[in-house]
Amino acid sequence: MASVRRVRRRLLPHGLVLPAVAVLALALGYPLVRQVMLSVQEFGLRQQFGQPPEWVGLENYRELVADGYLWEVVARTVVFCFVNAGLTFGIGFGIALLMRRMSGWVRVATQTGLLLAWAMPVVAVMIVFQFLFETEYGIVNWTLTELGWDFRGHSWLAQPLSFYVVATIVVVWMSVPFVAFTLYAALMQVPDELMEAAEIDGAGPWQRFVHVVLPSIRPVLLVVLLLQLIWDLRVFAQIYTLQRAGGISRDTNLLGTYIYTLGIKGGDFGTAAAAAMFMLALTVVITAPYIRMMFTQEKEEQ
Repeated sequence: MASVRRVRRRLLPHGLVLPAVAVLALALGYPLVRQVMLSVQEFGLRQQFGQPPEWVGLENYRELVADGYLWEVVARTVVFCFVNAGLTFGIGFGIALLMRRMSGWVRVATQTGLLLAWAMPVVAVMIVFQFLFETEYGIVNWTLTELGWDFRGHSWLAQPLSFYVVATIVVVWMSVPFVAFTLYAALMQVPDELMEAAEIDGAGPWQRFVHVVLPSIRPVLLVVLLLQLIWDLRVFAQIYTLQRAGGISRDTNLLGTYIYTLGIKGGDFGTAAAAAMFMLALTVVITAPYIRMMFTQEKEEQ
């Protein structure tokens, strides 16, 4: 009887978790399996009207790999991802550190502003930024012209470099609040006693930051950086909206908009699915070192 009870106790946690795992596996697994199947099929406009898809094996992947434009898009995506993730992480961490030093009402005002920026819908944000960088009547062009630079009639979206400058400003502006709030919460969990002990031992502000604060919040830093890399790698709405506002799609496509162009615009859903699988593989490659660091950190703490 006692052995039966022990078995039940061991199985109970697994039984409680199993329904959630099953739902999660179904919700995530089915779309992934469907996408893999679609990537090895020729699935175009004819298939949408009832014609059976034709199995082509790895032909979609071979066409993608042989297309030089794909690698151009991948290079843009990786550079855009790391630049935006780095800027967002740096600015967000800086704001989090500053909020620890702010007085009560200043901190509340800053947090309110960050919360409002974070809560704004993407469409509303894009409308505001399109107005700011508008060619003829934009505030940015007017301000720069008033300061002595001739930016009258300058189109920020017509050239790829300035297009990505605007896109980076939008993406970073929308992402900084999450980083700032998360890291501020982590900083507030660093024990004051630990900081005081380090100060008594003669550690200066920089030494306390490097040897006390950073190790204490390292798990949170890794998670935030990992999430930011994934989000910036999958940017779509901001790029697509700016392309429609005047950007040249072929010169400014990232993987998200490239997949959309192949599937929705071009009707080649098989190749679009193969490109999506390629994007998934790229995400795994980029995030693998950070995931390994997280597991290593967890093992060291055990």
